[in-house]
Amino acid sequence: MNKSAVVPRSMPTGQRNIVRSNDSASLWNCTLSPGWTQSEVQVLRQALLKFGIGNWTKIIESDCLPGKTIAQMNLQTQRMLGQQSTAEFNNLHIDALQIGLLNSQKVGADIRRKNNCIVNTGRKLSRDEVEQRRLANRRFEVGEEVWRAIVLPRFDNPQEVLRRRKDELAVLRTELALVLKQIDAIEKPTSKRPRE
Repeated sequence: MNKSAVVPRSMPTGQRNIVRSNDSASLWNCTLSPGWTQSEVQVLRQALLKFGIGNWTKIIESDCLPGKTIAQMNLQTQRMLGQQSTAEFNNLHIDALQIGLLNSQKVGADIRRKNNCIVNTGRKLSRDEVEQRRLANRRFEVGEEVWRAIVLPRFDNPQEVLRRRKDELAVLRTELALVLKQIDAIEKPTSKRPRE
């Protein structure tokens, strides 16, 4: 494969220009994250409150989001936070959508966005700077009594959930095929009718 064919347009130069095998395709394009329903986003929101940002293993072990990978949860969390970097929120029990709302209101010459998320520019923050930000962000944490009381949905049979989703997808594909046929019928030129 020609490497220049896979160069992300948003990162034109340097080492960051290399697409790595563990990169998500949606990281470098302008598409929304596929496969997240509103109810799943709300479950992730509650899971982040309960376990803290970045505690992906605990979320997976809770079986509240069957079929979701760590990478999918991390990308969705970035979208909810409205920023690319999550390090300053690690282990904090916060409402990601509340932070996202605050981030959506930030403006200035130093604020760069991609798909409505603030992206990193400039140099990498030191560990001390990240820790200072994390300590400052503690003001957004919910109380321990709140996050301990959160009860996440648990699926006894995650395979059954995935099977139902697959069935729903098959129905949607059938509906899409019908709509595409209707569009095709409308767009095809009608045969010329003789003048009356």
